[in-house]
Amino acid sequence: MTAWLFPGQGSQHRGMGAELFDERPDLRDRADDILGYSIAELCREDPEQRLADTRFAQPALFVVEALGHLRRIAAGQRPDFLAGHSLGEYAALFAAGCFDFDTGLRLVRRRGQIMARASGGGMLAVVGPRADTAGALLVAEGCTELDTANYNAADQVVLAGPTADLSRAAGLLKRHGLRCVPLRVAAAFHSRHMDAAAREFAAELDEVDFHPPRVPVLSNVTGRPYPDGDVGALLARQMRSPVHWERGMRHLIDSGVEDVAEIGPGTTLTGLWRSALRAASGGTASRRTAPPSAEAVSPARRPAPAEPTRYGPPPDARRLGSAAFRAAYGVRHAYLTGSMYHGIASVDLVVRMGRAGLMGFFGAGGLRPERIEEAIERITGALGPDARFGMNLLATPGDPVLERAVVDLYVRRGVRYVEAAAYTRLTAPLVHYRFAGAHHDGSGAPVAVNRVLAKVSRPEVAEAFLRPPPGALLDALVADGRLTPQEASVAARLPVSEDICVESDSGGHTDGGVALTLLPTIRRLRDVVAGQHPGAPAPRVGAAGGLGSPEALAAVFVLGADFVVSGSINQCTPEAGTSDEVKDLLATVGVQDTVQAPAGDLFEAGGRVQVVRRGTLFAARAGRIYQAYRRYAALEEIDAATRRAVERDCFGGRSFDEVWAETRDHLARHRPADLDAALRDPRRRMALVLRWYFRHSTALALRGDPEGRANYQIHCGPAMGAFNAWVRGTDLEDWRHRHVDVVADRLMHATAHHLRDALRRVSGEEAPIVARSAQS
Repeated sequence: MTAWLFPGQGSQHRGMGAELFDERPDLRDRADDILGYSIAELCREDPEQRLADTRFAQPALFVVEALGHLRRIAAGQRPDFLAGHSLGEYAALFAAGCFDFDTGLRLVRRRGQIMARASGGGMLAVVGPRADTAGALLVAEGCTELDTANYNAADQVVLAGPTADLSRAAGLLKRHGLRCVPLRVAAAFHSRHMDAAAREFAAELDEVDFHPPRVPVLSNVTGRPYPDGDVGALLARQMRSPVHWERGMRHLIDSGVEDVAEIGPGTTLTGLWRSALRAASGGTASRRTAPPSAEAVSPARRPAPAEPTRYGPPPDARRLGSAAFRAAYGVRHAYLTGSMYHGIASVDLVVRMGRAGLMGFFGAGGLRPERIEEAIERITGALGPDARFGMNLLATPGDPVLERAVVDLYVRRGVRYVEAAAYTRLTAPLVHYRFAGAHHDGSGAPVAVNRVLAKVSRPEVAEAFLRPPPGALLDALVADGRLTPQEASVAARLPVSEDICVESDSGGHTDGGVALTLLPTIRRLRDVVAGQHPGAPAPRVGAAGGLGSPEALAAVFVLGADFVVSGSINQCTPEAGTSDEVKDLLATVGVQDTVQAPAGDLFEAGGRVQVVRRGTLFAARAGRIYQAYRRYAALEEIDAATRRAVERDCFGGRSFDEVWAETRDHLARHRPADLDAALRDPRRRMALVLRWYFRHSTALALRGDPEGRANYQIHCGPAMGAFNAWVRGTDLEDWRHRHVDVVADRLMHATAHHLRDALRRVSGEEAPIVARSAQS
């Protein structure tokens, strides 16, 4: 991954961008019209030495950096992240599509004019080991009128404030072994002393219609990517807020960025990037870092290279898991987001993952085929015809017609990736999906175009997916016209699934399984089965459930997981298709706040799922309903007290008769065979009425109905509590910042760091134990 960095004021010099203006004469001429002078002459020759003037330096830098960006785009290059130091942030936002060239140039021209009028005060660069503690040292000495304006690196900050206070501060800090260099500026930029100027510029920003960034852009104010809708607000704060450059560089490292390109004059930001890499890999910033000598808020120039560190570069999260898995799914991490039923794993979630070079499964469980097809339309419309995305295929033993209809839809729409969940045995529709379109390639090797990622929690179920389908099942599919004889011949040579996901301790059907025992057991089973089918590819084995912290991901990778699939944590993201009320509740959940409860889809069979118990009575009430089903043979036999309690507490005041009437109408429209069976069998009719509570409780949660909060059914494992604990005190504590791709990147990169540190400890090497938060 690559980030493009745009330097700020102080990096300008005569001759900058000289070769760029003739490449885009249209933009050069527009800049001349907006500014009222020749931008090419100013940058190439600077005949009146105006580049030292903020009013001219800021527009000139923006034009040069914008043209440099466009040159790279024309050459077919694309960044994964964008960042700009102070003024450079405007070029980064232009590159991300937040505004057009003309708008950006007008903004920076006005910004330069406003900043040039500010006077009084100055800035002081502080260089040396632990320079980032300078602010605290000064407060301890009673020097409270200064602000830290730039956090450039651990060994380099810039202070801003009144000139007299800066002189006093220089003397104090030199006694602490820190080097202080005054900057040639006329005001205390990026400090409280710019409040009036910032308010004036905020009025200018209010007139601009900003677009959401197409590429993540790091904000100077937060050191984190701009959230959608916050561009104007953060730019308004930028003029008076410190530049958190070091924090932004740490975010890039944790997000997997390995290379940067500095677009604009100088190599200042490249040097700061190297300093951040050294700090991330266990080294320290060089004591020989040169102090800044440029005007305004320029970061220091060209830090000297540090000594080699003992442990090498930061770990690469993209190497975790199976490279073959990443290639097969077209993703940059061996990490997927699982399907959460009723569209909780939403279109927005799947699209966001796809745009980030990752992949998610849409939560099709519980939805009718027409709703599922609408979701496919929206996903492919957003991601394009070559989109990488997956759909859920949920086992529906009580409704085989629905399973067949969903499979027919997936085959017809060319869905290539399916997550198969809750299967206890192979079914004809599942095998049909897997081998529809299967063929032999030019060398005679078997090829299946559709991939099934099977979630399993029992070895015997895993074994069924690890082997080719039974011959009798293939014969029946051929006889039924669902597979051709050629497709069936390919199926006889390939496993039903090339990717087995061991699910434990999740919000799904897991039989109470534990990853520590299940994952190694099923890996060994995979090896045995693969040895019996030497011509077939050996399926990969991954893990799901309980994955809410770097330590949990690290554990399953050490156990041999080829990939991971996250689940519960993703329903507490802005993209999840559930209510804000549920997300507010989930953000408070601890690891102890979940419990097993009866499952609506496997009600009669006694199936159980894990749900949230904090703030809801669903588990207790579902248990009461299931006990009534076990105790009685018909609705009419249920005792009066139980009936009143269920109708009042679970059915929202509806009577059994009213619920049956609603259920009967639904079955008449969608499942007439089930209606006939219920009319003949009183116990079946009772089950259908009691199961209504599970649909009702899910709908209450999805809507966020405040009156029905006690009945919210929220499938969730303890991973949610572990994640909440991990992000406490960081920007991800608020679920509104937990974008699903950000969660994926933070977890995977923190996992890589955790594994590196853990391996040092178990190998006996001395290394500090550092608890890595979601922010570090």
